[in-house]
Amino acid sequence: MNLLKSLITISFVTFLSRILGFIRDAIIAKTFGAGIATDAFFLAFKLPNLLRRIFSDGIFSQIFIPILEEHKNKKKETSIKTLISCTTGLFILILIITSIIGVLIAPWIVIIIAPGFLDIPEKFTLTIKLLRLTFPYIILISLASLVTAVLNTWNRFLIPAFSPTLLNFSIIMFTIFGTSFFHPPILALAWAVILGGFLQLSYQLPELKKIKMLVFPSLKFKNNEIWNMLKSVGPAIICVSINQISNIINTIFSSYLTSGSISWIYYADRLMEIPSGLHGIALSNILLSVLSRNYCCGNYKEYSRLLDWGLRICFILGFPSAIVLGMLAHPLVATLFQYGQFTSFDTLMTKQALISYSIGVIGFLGVKVLSPAFYSRKDIKTPINMAIITVLSTQIINIACINTLKHISLSLSISLGSCINFALLYWQLRKKKIFTPQPGWLNFLFRLLIASSAMIIILFIVLQIMPDWGTGNMVDRLLRLTSVVIIGILSYLTVLWIIGFSLKYFSYFIND
Repeated sequence: MNLLKSLITISFVTFLSRILGFIRDAIIAKTFGAGIATDAFFLAFKLPNLLRRIFSDGIFSQIFIPILEEHKNKKKETSIKTLISCTTGLFILILIITSIIGVLIAPWIVIIIAPGFLDIPEKFTLTIKLLRLTFPYIILISLASLVTAVLNTWNRFLIPAFSPTLLNFSIIMFTIFGTSFFHPPILALAWAVILGGFLQLSYQLPELKKIKMLVFPSLKFKNNEIWNMLKSVGPAIICVSINQISNIINTIFSSYLTSGSISWIYYADRLMEIPSGLHGIALSNILLSVLSRNYCCGNYKEYSRLLDWGLRICFILGFPSAIVLGMLAHPLVATLFQYGQFTSFDTLMTKQALISYSIGVIGFLGVKVLSPAFYSRKDIKTPINMAIITVLSTQIINIACINTLKHISLSLSISLGSCINFALLYWQLRKKKIFTPQPGWLNFLFRLLIASSAMIIILFIVLQIMPDWGTGNMVDRLLRLTSVVIIGILSYLTVLWIIGFSLKYFSYFIND
């Protein structure tokens, strides 16, 4: 299997999903704008997503995939199926209990994560209602994440990468055709989320059947492997929770800011997910499975070479992504969101948050590359310690900047925090002698700097001749934006080609 080919394929499929996601957000922005209703929905949707990350990025990525990879390489098929069956049954039970508790204590959750909403009773009540409706989504999306973990272990990356498209499709359909059936109309989005979660899970099950790993859930509390897994669940949850604490604290801060602040940050974050979703998640999923396999088999040199490959891909994709998000912040926001209820002022505020996010692109991608290096070794303690330092640093930045920069400080702190986390993880890998960089890094970075500089110059020139981005319909703006992005990317790739880079240089083959 060619890892670069897999990465390109997954990134392309994810790109299609992201395009549909932006259509979704553009429709939401046009229909609801940025105000009380959208603030309430985005906050209510944030918590189930946080819990999904705890199960997906924490338990499944840090614990389940390395164990499953070990079973796949060393044990019989019956043992593998037993592990999957028992894990599924246990987490269905945990998820149902979590959802019931979440629905019951929804008012207290909103008070904790958005105390500023208490000053606006309408927003507070609406958020509670939306949270109760969306909470069961955690059951469906977490089970979908478990299926994704199994498929990724069998090098089936395409189907899981496409599944988020179904959530976007569900929200688009409910926003266009369903809002008139609900009061207030924003409730349609909550029901769309539930349907989207069900579709994401159902879509992956046939692929699971193809690899003969579709098994019925079971509860076997005497299973030693399950108990060994449960012993590691606490640290895994702590690790992911620490990484999300900054987001929760930022939500608390933003609840006291001007109405619309949560929505501005949400829309900027959605654009930030272009590089983190297209490249970061794809890299992380591929590397975790392959690194776990090499560590399990004792191929430590290959393990280090894989990390080096991942980091080079991170930088070669991260530089142009950061440039595009920073230089094209206003065109991106105006083209995708500035319609109907979404005003030019909303565009300005979202643009400011997006520019702040662009600073952390390399950090976001770098963490996605380096974290699997620890998880594949079943080392959760090190990422936890580094995450604690990161959170403290992030909130120091927040406290120092929130009064002057307002909502901008929240995205800026996350960006700088990701860079700090990336640096700390890299330091630990070198300190523990887990990773040794391959020769040629200084020359590699210098050539990337040349290509990036050329891209900046070309984009600056092109932007000078473009008309105001707030004029024209969506099709007209999209055509202009697409042409600018293509010109920028082509200039970057052309210079890379001139100075000797090629796809063959980054190809990496492994045995399936």
